Amino acid sequence: MPRAGIVTFAGKPNAGKSTLLNRIIGQKLAIVSPKPQSTRDRVVGIHTEGDVQMVILDTPGLLNPKYALQRAMRATSLEALRDADVIVHVIDATEGAAEPLHVAAGLASPPSAPIITALNKADLLSAKQRADPNADGDRARLISAATGQGVAELVAAVAECLPESPFLYPEDEISTQHLRFFVSEMVRETALEQLSDEVPYSIACEIEEFRENKTPVYIRAVLHVERDSQKRILIGAKGQRIRSIGQAARVKVEALLEQPVYLDLWVKVLPNWRKNVNALARLGYQVQDGDGAGGEGKSR
Repeated sequence: MPRAGIVTFAGKPNAGKSTLLNRIIGQKLAIVSPKPQSTRDRVVGIHTEGDVQMVILDTPGLLNPKYALQRAMRATSLEALRDADVIVHVIDATEGAAEPLHVAAGLASPPSAPIITALNKADLLSAKQRADPNADGDRARLISAATGQGVAELVAAVAECLPESPFLYPEDEISTQHLRFFVSEMVRETALEQLSDEVPYSIACEIEEFRENKTPVYIRAVLHVERDSQKRILIGAKGQRIRSIGQAARVKVEALLEQPVYLDLWVKVLPNWRKNVNALARLGYQVQDGDGAGGEGKSR
């Protein structure tokens, strides 16, 4: 009988959940950045091998929310924990002993699904640390998502915990999410790579138009920031920065779509969008009440 189910990756920011998802899927689905909180929504990857299918949910890092966007991120992570058939608690092993998952998630008790602990970044540990990884229980695995060390063994351990079930999706699918989502994430990732200080945390990407019936494929994307000063930084002197972001992002998107792309990149101001529930709802986050507004400017 085949096995199939939902596998939720959970843990603190920058533990390596997105890198682990990409490693297992064998293709880049989730953006990866040294900047914390780069994953804002759940990313779905489907791994099918033999008679096992895992629907993997990469989730935002667990943190104490301080504003509306972080509350939406936390809600996404907690929902994925509730949906899980198996949970992989990804921990940065270089930081030493970690608190239990339910404590990190702010839950009164552990989730009902079986939990496997993945002690990530083993490649950065000393030989002594690798010999004594400070992990509790038989379900702890020392891995490196960056190099692949221990990942096959982790996948095998997860497979053993999945329920017997027919496959949930066709064997050749690798995600349930639309191309628009991945294009948006690639543009935002490129901005994260090229910007420093506080600006990356204030950037959201929205795909306003996606015409696949044109050659090249026409995509109009908007990078939203919270203040005019951030817009000026993002555009750069004579539009140099936004052109650089657009050029690098287009290369990524063309590799994803496997065809030429015209990326029409805009910059707009959406004041305090991270704290504004109306603006967040417009951008696809599940939040409560609020209001919002915006201004705009363009560069390519």
